[in-house]
Amino acid sequence: MKERYLEDFEAGQTFQSERIRIDVDRIKSFAAEFDPQPFHLDERAATDTIFRGLVASGWHTAAITMKLLVEGDLKPAGGIVGASFDEFRWLQPVRPGDELRVESEVLAVRASTSRPDQGVIKVRTTTLNQNNEAVQVLVGNLIVLRSPVSS
Repeated sequence: MKERYLEDFEAGQTFQSERIRIDVDRIKSFAAEFDPQPFHLDERAATDTIFRGLVASGWHTAAITMKLLVEGDLKPAGGIVGASFDEFRWLQPVRPGDELRVESEVLAVRASTSRPDQGVIKVRTTTLNQNNEAVQVLVGNLIVLRSPVSS
C-alpha cells in the first residue's frame, strides 16, 4: 500500500489493522523489562489484585497498538510521527489470549503555517479486543509530509 500525503487525508476517513494475539510469555517478558508489577508477572499473585488475574501492562498495549498502526493501512508519508496526544485512555485490561486490532479515524487535517512541506492530522485510534470492546483509546496529532507538487 502506498503512503499517503497530507492532501490524501480528510476528516472521517477510517483505517484498519490486522489482528495480533496476546500470549502469557510476551506479557511477562514486556513487564519484566518495563513494568515489573505482580499483576503483569505472576498469575497467582495477580489473582489478589484489582485485576483478578494476569494482565498486560498498559504500556505493552500501547506498544502493540503502535506495531498494529505501522503495519496497518493508515500509512502517512514520512511514517507515523507523533507530535502530541490530546487523549490517552486505557478502558479495560488486556489478558492472555486476547486478540487486538486497531481502528483509526481522521478527525482533522491541517497544513502547517510554519513548515510548508508538512501538516498535521488528528487521529483517534481505538484498540479493540476480539469482542470488539475498546481496551485503549488515544487521540494523537501526527506530522505528515505534504505532496512534493503541492508544497
